[in-house]
Amino acid sequence: MSLAVRALHRIDPSHLVVLALSLALALCGVAVNDAFATTGNLSNLLEQSVAVGLVSLGQTVVVLAGGIDLAVGALVSALGVLFATQAERHPDAAGWLLAGTLAAGAGIGALNAALILLLRLHALVVTIGMAALLNGLTLMVTRQPAGSVPAWVQEIAYGQWAGWSYAGLGMLAAFAALGVWLRHAPGGLRLLAAGGQPEAARVTGLGAGRATVIAFTLSGLCAGCAAVVLVARTGTGDPLVGEPLTLASITPVVIGGTLLGGGKGGVLGTLLGVFMLVLLGNVLNYMNVSTFLQWTIQGLIIIAAVLFQRRRGHGA
Repeated sequence: MSLAVRALHRIDPSHLVVLALSLALALCGVAVNDAFATTGNLSNLLEQSVAVGLVSLGQTVVVLAGGIDLAVGALVSALGVLFATQAERHPDAAGWLLAGTLAAGAGIGALNAALILLLRLHALVVTIGMAALLNGLTLMVTRQPAGSVPAWVQEIAYGQWAGWSYAGLGMLAAFAALGVWLRHAPGGLRLLAAGGQPEAARVTGLGAGRATVIAFTLSGLCAGCAAVVLVARTGTGDPLVGEPLTLASITPVVIGGTLLGGGKGGVLGTLLGVFMLVLLGNVLNYMNVSTFLQWTIQGLIIIAAVLFQRRRGHGA
């Protein structure tokens, strides 16, 4: 068997499907509008992928550990409003507030993990409850975009290096770093083991509880990063900005080949899924398709991806 054939056999079939769909979408985009294939649009696609990419990255780690985080959207909204409103009052302390926003995201993620472990509740129940709590608190503060940030914060979203946004390059670096950690670092390997076979991991001392804490803390940190990026893009904190991000964070994980039961998958598939979804939205926007129909298409993609995963499981 040739090296090329062996390499092809090692590729996850889900990745090939996503790549094929992305290519088809790209060809549709070229056919629909001449501006699609320009460098400016490609840079714009990377910029648009940052927020959903970051929350999907955190969601991937949680799913790999055997859980799910349905609080990410509400957490992004809450942290964005907190950051923007406080930065408006204390512009000179915006740097410290930015760091505090990231720490708060990680802290709430860790709190989710603690509730799951101490109360022995499913992650679904805990994170739905946390989402409701955060949404209520955020809307008590403001029901419309509020606050502002200094110009240097907006450079996070709009600043560029060689024509590509700082935020987009930072997101790619985060995916690369977490991918290496999951596949090569002892902590990452333990997390994968705990998600795939929690009982075996417990017997061998790998610690499913520790994996849960690490996964949800990273998810909260990623949500904090996404909140900062969104505030940087808009210059204000929107209490509803995170609403579509919960579904959007799960879709790339599923279509990228990560099993919802945990233990199998990785960040590369999620990154490919993020790019495919952003590409889909970009093409549909050029075709003047409504946002609501785009959400419907996302839902259909999730269902199709889950069915594909089940058929692979039965065939294995």
